[in-house]
Amino acid sequence: MSFIASHYLLWKSLHLIFMVAWFAALFYLPRFFVYHTQALQRNDAQAMAYFRVMEKKLYIIGHIGMGLMLIFALFLIAANQFAWFKGQGWLHAKALLVALLIAYYIFCGRIMKAFARGENRYSETFYRFFNEFPAVLLIIIALLASLKPF
Repeated sequence: MSFIASHYLLWKSLHLIFMVAWFAALFYLPRFFVYHTQALQRNDAQAMAYFRVMEKKLYIIGHIGMGLMLIFALFLIAANQFAWFKGQGWLHAKALLVALLIAYYIFCGRIMKAFARGENRYSETFYRFFNEFPAVLLIIIALLASLKPF
């Protein structure tokens, strides 16, 4: 048994830990966008400066969580000698949803950069709904990973 295969539970634990770190950023960064939009509407320069700093820090933390989560996901796949890709439709669906979350996170980065330039294309209401997307995908991903329905 290889080193990677023999430490499967360690990789799984680390995958989950860094997934939680990434989701903290996925949940809270759009909430900052709500507050940033409110500060823009009030023309509150001090609050806008604060949110620019907080958004950037949270985005960096989220990148670390996402990157390490993906690395440990690869370790999990390698530990199973890539057998999960054969006949594991749930894993394919989960990977697709994770890819959507990565695209969502990249889009958050673009929104953050627009705020840094003093621009905003979306309403406070948009960001309130936008904030719910990762929660919906988390529920589906968790159900896929635990139930393995197909």
